[in-house]
Amino acid sequence: MDCAGLLEDAFGRVHEAVHEAVEGLDEETLAAAPGPGANPIAWLVWHLTRIQDDHVADVAGREQLWTAQGWADRLDLPLPHTDTGYGHTPDRVAAVRAGARELLGYHDAVHTATLEYVRTLGPDDLDRVVDASWTPAVTLGVRLVSVVADDLQHAGQAAYARGLLERGTRT
Repeated sequence: MDCAGLLEDAFGRVHEAVHEAVEGLDEETLAAAPGPGANPIAWLVWHLTRIQDDHVADVAGREQLWTAQGWADRLDLPLPHTDTGYGHTPDRVAAVRAGARELLGYHDAVHTATLEYVRTLGPDDLDRVVDASWTPAVTLGVRLVSVVADDLQHAGQAAYARGLLERGTRT
């Protein structure tokens, strides 16, 4: 397997986990916190998708799909268009409300664009420095693995939240 195939598989796992966490849920369930101080599924999926969109757009040298394809207007969240969810307060977390169709539509668009980008990469590309403000400097390979790791953690949290919410609705 080459590096593009490896990255395609990794981002594919994020994509599958997101769909498993979201499909079939209504907006109320997506917005429900599974416990005090816990992040709802809608926020988790929106945030992980915003991070992927933001970071991959940056290294690919293109505009984020959030604005380029009008997802910010479609989801119409009461947040600045530059917001990715980093450092959100509980009030800001609660402001992220969307239906499964919108969340998955945005995620699918970002996933497609991500795959288009990673399919262009060869092994030498992964050593390119994309952020020199860190010590050591962040390479493209490190940035992409960081996005996958962060996304998988949040997708796992969304799946766990779904399980808690579904179990709670059956009792």
